[in-house]
Amino acid sequence: MKAKNCLIFGGSGQIGRNLIRKLTKNNYKVTVVTRNIHQKSYIIKTQANAGYIDIVESNIYDEDKIRGFFKNADICINLIGILYEKKSGNTFRNIHTVFPTLLAKLCKQNNLKRFIHLSALGINDAVDSDYAKSKLDGEEKILKFFPLATILRPSVVYSVDDNFTTTFMTILNRLPLFPLYYSGNTKFAPIHCSDLTDTIYHIISKNIHTSIIECVGPEVITFKEILRKLLKLIDKNRLLIPFPLPFAQLSARIFEIMPQPLITRDQLRLLKYNNISSGKYKTNKDIGIPSLRYFDEEVKKYSYMWREGGQFSTEKYKSEDNSENKLI
Repeated sequence: MKAKNCLIFGGSGQIGRNLIRKLTKNNYKVTVVTRNIHQKSYIIKTQANAGYIDIVESNIYDEDKIRGFFKNADICINLIGILYEKKSGNTFRNIHTVFPTLLAKLCKQNNLKRFIHLSALGINDAVDSDYAKSKLDGEEKILKFFPLATILRPSVVYSVDDNFTTTFMTILNRLPLFPLYYSGNTKFAPIHCSDLTDTIYHIISKNIHTSIIECVGPEVITFKEILRKLLKLIDKNRLLIPFPLPFAQLSARIFEIMPQPLITRDQLRLLKYNNISSGKYKTNKDIGIPSLRYFDEEVKKYSYMWREGGQFSTEKYKSEDNSENKLI
C-alpha cells in the first residue's frame, strides 16, 4: 500500500513531535513546514527514520511558496497556535484566523482528502476573549472553504514537554505562595499529549468525518485541584491565595511586559470559563478513542525533576486530606 503524505504545520511542538512519531511508525510520510529550519530541524528530524520525514522552511504567510507543498499531500494538519500576541505579526487574528483560512483554501484547490485543524475547548463561551474570538472566526472560515475539515478542540494538553505543568511546577518550587484566579474554581479536563495524538491518528486511519470534536481527558479537575496535585507530586507546601480581580488584572498587565508572560489580561478573561466538554459536540470518547491517561499518574513520571534530590528523592506523598498546602 502506498504511504499517504501528511503535510504538518507546527510540527516542532509537543503535539507535533508526538504525532510525527505516531504517523511515521504507521507508514505515513510526513512533510513538516517550519519557519526556521536551522533552529527546529535538529529536533524534528530525530522523530522519524530517514525517508519518512521531510523538513521544509517557509514563512507561513508566503502563499506562493506554501502552495507548492500541497501538490503531493493527501492530508494537511495544522497545529499552529499562540497563547499571547507578539509585535512581530504573530497576532491572534493572523495565526488563528487568516492562516488557517489560507490552508483551507489550498486544501480545497488541491483536492486534499483531509484537513485537520487544532482549535481550543471552551471558546464558545469566552465571548470577551480575543483569543477565543480569533479561534471561532478561524473555525467558521475553515468550514466555509473546506466543509470536510475536522476541527479538534482539546482541553489543556500536558506532557513532559508542555508549558503548563512544567511551568507551574517551576513556579511552585520557587515561590512561597501562588495566586488563585477566580478562587481556583475553573474546571479543566486535561488530556495527555499521547491521548490527543492517538485521537488524531484514529481520525486519519479510520477516515472519520466529524466537523468538531472535543478532546478531553478522563477526569474533570479544578485549577485549585491541579495546583494541589502538583504540590503533592513535588513534595512542597505553598500558600494558595485567592486573588481579587483588580489585583489579578494589574499583575497580568505587568506580566505582559515580559517576553513570555505567565498570564495576560486576555488569558485572565479566559480563566472565567470552564474548559470542559460542552455536551454540544462529539468527544474523542464518542468516536471510539477515550483518553486512558490520568493526570496524577502521568505527571508523576516526570515531576521528580522538581523535587529535592531529583530522581533519587524519597517519595513522601501526603494524602489529599492531610496535605499541608493551605488555602487562605
